[in-house]
Amino acid sequence: MMKPDDLNYRHLLYFWAVAKEGSITRAAERLGLSVQTISTQLTLLERQLGQALFAPQGRSLILTEAGRTALVYAEQIFQIGGKLREALAESAYHRPRFSVGVTDAVPKLISFRLLESLLQPPLKLRLECIEGEFEHLLGELALNRLDLVVADRSAPQRANLKLDSHLLGNVGISLFGSVDLCARYGQEFPRHLDSAPLLLPTRSDPLRGAIDAWFEAHDLRPEIVGEFSDSALLKTFGRAGLGLFPAPAAMQADILAQFQSQPLGALQGVSESWYAISTYKRLPHPAVAVVRDAGGERLVS
Repeated sequence: MMKPDDLNYRHLLYFWAVAKEGSITRAAERLGLSVQTISTQLTLLERQLGQALFAPQGRSLILTEAGRTALVYAEQIFQIGGKLREALAESAYHRPRFSVGVTDAVPKLISFRLLESLLQPPLKLRLECIEGEFEHLLGELALNRLDLVVADRSAPQRANLKLDSHLLGNVGISLFGSVDLCARYGQEFPRHLDSAPLLLPTRSDPLRGAIDAWFEAHDLRPEIVGEFSDSALLKTFGRAGLGLFPAPAAMQADILAQFQSQPLGALQGVSESWYAISTYKRLPHPAVAVVRDAGGERLVS
């Protein structure tokens, strides 16, 4: 029987790279090693484990059943190893780092509501928030450079990407605007929205399609004067009175205080969802559970 100290973790790293890349050649390029080196070490690992980890399929390699099992454990081993390095490197700060990626489409106020509890007792964390595009953040999460991603959509189901998407909440959307714009277009809402100036998220945002469909269903043709991938920038233009803009109804008080904008009316049937996306782990970070629990409570207040 193989002992724990018999396993060569460098061989395991080579196996992991080949599994991710789908070929020894690409794995060798990624690791900066020769194809012969990778091939030899893989053979040694398979002999040590007593089972084949790959099977040829055309010019690529696919995982065997044993290989799929080995990959699950390999990823967990490297995740824990990465966390060990971080914990030791950051011991001087007395607070372990917890890195969260937030997509551009998630309103800053929503992010704050979901994450503020991470800096409150009993947790003692050093929170790191990184904003970026959805696909980029998922890649960083898969590489264990992030602990969690907060997004406006769930992660796609991919065989080589073991991610868990937890629905944090679903909130109705309203139109907001400056006092002048609400006075001009608010009577008998939504009848007078034809030609009204509108600030919208870009078409890559899942919310955009629902908003377009709502206007189409009501036979309304507002004038789209701006499109934004950044929700905070969209609201900043709205604060200047340059157009009406959609935002979560639950944020009404915050929007009035920060952007001097008031609700014009609800877009009935239009809502926005937010998700906490993390990697599958046997030992999930306790902060992930805190964010998940915060969703239902903090998104409706």
